[in-house]
Amino acid sequence: MKICSISNQKGGVGKTTTSVNVATYLGKMGFKTLLIDLDPQGNASSGIGLNKYRVDKSIYHALIGDVDLSDIIRKSDYDNLFVVPSNRDLIGAEVELMQAYSRETKLTSALNSVQNDFDFCFIDCPPSLNLLTVNALTASDYILIPVQTEYYALEGISELLNTVQLVRESLNSNLSILGIVLTMFDSRNNLANQVVDEVRSYFKDKVFSSIIPRNVKLSESPSHGEPILVYDSKSRGAEAYEKLSQEIVARFEGVSKGNLRLVNDS
Repeated sequence: MKICSISNQKGGVGKTTTSVNVATYLGKMGFKTLLIDLDPQGNASSGIGLNKYRVDKSIYHALIGDVDLSDIIRKSDYDNLFVVPSNRDLIGAEVELMQAYSRETKLTSALNSVQNDFDFCFIDCPPSLNLLTVNALTASDYILIPVQTEYYALEGISELLNTVQLVRESLNSNLSILGIVLTMFDSRNNLANQVVDEVRSYFKDKVFSSIIPRNVKLSESPSHGEPILVYDSKSRGAEAYEKLSQEIVARFEGVSKGNLRLVNDS
């Protein structure tokens, strides 16, 4: 199983939208995919159609060791997609884990029991560099970074990359950047085009070719509890996420279910 955190401490960049839709499309492609909602807001859970207010056991209970992760995984209504839900209970996890032994590796330990059960695992991280995010990065093979095409696009990215480096040095030497995805792009906006050029100039081939546009259907779909694949599969947003998902898989060579290796992965 390849584990990927989708993270950016800047809010409103399309992190949860990317988590939900990439996971759904990979499931459609035939890859058994696990989506972990690690944000106390629980938006990934509701975006996939779960009622976060009726969740008895969530990722919070797995992190504190109350239940095994495999016992709280839920099958979604979509092909090959499974979900570990979250809700506001998770707010207490950081406080409770603060004094815990090996507090940064609680998610790593929880994931051990399902390592051989999935092809991909995507972790929707909270919009901050807190202990939950550190747990996600420590457990992950890769990080995918959504970057909004706006004036402050690169604000905070250096801080995130510093955190990635610290995690590599002290907790997870195998953590790699899977890629950067540009989101909320408006081609009519000259500034947006300039941001695209700037991000690609700085990060080069780490930036995915697929760009996620500003799209009304993408904005509407979470309120209906549906990924864009279901809500409007013909929309520009759906087409963009389908291409991005194909591009993610294309970054792996020797792709077969249960046997994934990243191109140029060392």
